[in-house]
Amino acid sequence: MNAVSQLRIYRIKEGKMEAWLEGWTRGVLPLRQKFGFRIDGAWVVRGENIFVWILAYDGPEGFEAHDAAYYASPERKALRPDPAPWIEKSESYMMASVLPP
Repeated sequence: MNAVSQLRIYRIKEGKMEAWLEGWTRGVLPLRQKFGFRIDGAWVVRGENIFVWILAYDGPEGFEAHDAAYYASPERKALRPDPAPWIEKSESYMMASVLPP
């Protein structure tokens, strides 16, 4: 099975980047990993309030179904602090590798 990757680009609300990073690092990151997602990287564009990350999944039910199960899970619903309200704008793109195996 080949992993499917998704690029996510978030514009974080002014003045909330440090809170966002703490919530993402302590909550979202370990929970995504617990659900079997691989995090291929996470970056900040300093001075622009932009957070970029790439996550991948190669399980049997596919990325979209597993992502929906993650968001519907009691663990995700109970995540505190929930960093989602600090996202001002979100973009996501499914990606396919062009590198040879």
